[in-house]
Amino acid sequence: MAARKPATPKIHPVILSGGAGTRLWPMSRALYPKQLLPLASGNSLLQDTVARVAAKNRFAPPLMICNEEHRFIVAEQLRQIGVEPGAIALEPEGRNTAPAVAAAACMLAAEDPEALMLVLPSDHVIGRKKDFRAAVEVAARAARAGALVTFGIAPTAPETGYGYIRRGKPLKGIDGCFHVAKFVEKPDAARARKYLKRGDHYWNSGMFLFAAARYLAELERLEPGMAKACARAVREGATDLDYFRLGAKAFAAAPSISIDYAVMERTPEAAVVPADMGWSDVGAWSALWQIGKQDKDGNVLMGDVLAEDVHGSYIRSEDRMVAAIGLEDVVVVATDDAVLVAQKDRAQDVKRLIERLQRDGRTEHLLHSKVYRPWGSYQTKDVGDRFQVKRIIVKPGGRLSLQKHAKRAEHWVVVRGTALVTRNDETFELKENESAYIPIGAVHRLENRGKEPVHLIEVQSGSYLGEDDIVRLDDVYGRAGTKS
Repeated sequence: MAARKPATPKIHPVILSGGAGTRLWPMSRALYPKQLLPLASGNSLLQDTVARVAAKNRFAPPLMICNEEHRFIVAEQLRQIGVEPGAIALEPEGRNTAPAVAAAACMLAAEDPEALMLVLPSDHVIGRKKDFRAAVEVAARAARAGALVTFGIAPTAPETGYGYIRRGKPLKGIDGCFHVAKFVEKPDAARARKYLKRGDHYWNSGMFLFAAARYLAELERLEPGMAKACARAVREGATDLDYFRLGAKAFAAAPSISIDYAVMERTPEAAVVPADMGWSDVGAWSALWQIGKQDKDGNVLMGDVLAEDVHGSYIRSEDRMVAAIGLEDVVVVATDDAVLVAQKDRAQDVKRLIERLQRDGRTEHLLHSKVYRPWGSYQTKDVGDRFQVKRIIVKPGGRLSLQKHAKRAEHWVVVRGTALVTRNDETFELKENESAYIPIGAVHRLENRGKEPVHLIEVQSGSYLGEDDIVRLDDVYGRAGTKS
């Protein structure tokens, strides 16, 4: 009887989810950035990225790398699409892509020294999944031969917003893969046109595939301090509920450098797989206009939008109706608390507005009026002198922390569902159209033991209404002693 051929080893997706996506403000904000938003489909960009590598016969469960503030949202979005991650690793602070990938490589190499890791940003759009997977297969063959592979996107225009990769000679024995001749910084328009005409330059996608041990070996040679710091961060890491927290002090010691600068531009083992897969890094609102479904006037209209004599524009409303007349080549994005209006060719300049918001001490670049928590969400509806009104939604099984406030009282009115309320020594149900009063200093908790979300209105009153007036005494999500 012939021996059974060994199965092809699975590829380990490593999904990087640490960016802020400032150029997609006002929808993308620091505490709820673009990768967590449904910008290109009914799912978030992160969910679409994970779904791309969900074939269990080819890919291992994804290893997610994200920051502390997004941990519950990432976990919930994975649950929504039925994906159980290999792990969700938390960066104690952002240190760019090279340390994040190094930590992931250490985690994977500890389990399998020959593990192949496919590094994917969580905020890209790929229109043709079949072409993406074909490129991954070519890259996997090259990675098994020792190459550190990046994916080059066949350019469709003389784009000045991307770095480029110039291909060299073909990689021996690997059809469709080439040595990297040179990484090129973002060019001016004249050079970008030259690259497009030459046909041997590709957009740098920021996606990579290599063996975990091979990447670590090159990192130890080129950036030994970073390699040492990341290995220590993994050794000193600890499991916390569903998350793996990297050692904070060790990880902070790693230099903040991109994987391109740290390794790919300096290693002789760099290779590129050219691909045409309908890729976009969704770097600005103009990119969403390009990949969106345009009407007969060249407009992409989303939400409650009324357009008259409008051409070549991207108009999106997340809240109230937006009406536009006589516009051309503009971007209009409206949320419940901010409206962006810009010329389409100036969409990249949104970052300048974010810098101004920061200088002015405002918060619209940090968080939306709707804030997500592991138990559900709350949204501020009205704020006045010594009062604040919020709409709170507690998902089934959700349970707020046992807490108290030093400077505010709270009034709860349930408008849908049944809530279980703890108030000092008593516990009672609060049904639709019923209310409860939580005095200043009272120990309290709100939870939902039903199968449907609980909706309630909370009216806060007192001398100080900030979120830091919370003393958590107990919390099922491991947040006791924190403010988030």
